[in-house]
Amino acid sequence: MSTKDVFHNVVRLALEKDGWVITDDPLYLKASPKIGMYIDLGAQKLLAAERNDQKIAIEIKSFLGLSAINEFHLALGQFLNYRLALEKLEPERMLYLAVPEDAYSEFFTDEFIQQAAEAYHLNLIVFNPVQETIVLWKN
Repeated sequence: MSTKDVFHNVVRLALEKDGWVITDDPLYLKASPKIGMYIDLGAQKLLAAERNDQKIAIEIKSFLGLSAINEFHLALGQFLNYRLALEKLEPERMLYLAVPEDAYSEFFTDEFIQQAAEAYHLNLIVFNPVQETIVLWKN
């Protein structure tokens, strides 16, 4: 199992404040007999109007390293592999990449990164690490 991101607990708390119930910390997926994966969080929320649960999986990335593009390459690769495993094992669960608000405003608003996010159907949760809140859901 990999090390938890520095913002792991912040994102967990922000999701709980937003009405989500954390069901898995981490969410384990057995993609094949030899490949197991851990996504940072699994959560669900009862949608009263629809009377059913919405399920999500969240991979958390801090983007605090020296190269944001290198971190993006790694995060995108993980995201695509996790999404493939989820489509097979838990197709009702939507995958999100959680990033801090400053990384979103400084990096994810770049034209190329926006094109990549759209091309790869990258769902984002943008959080404020100081207030421990979700500030944006972007599908």
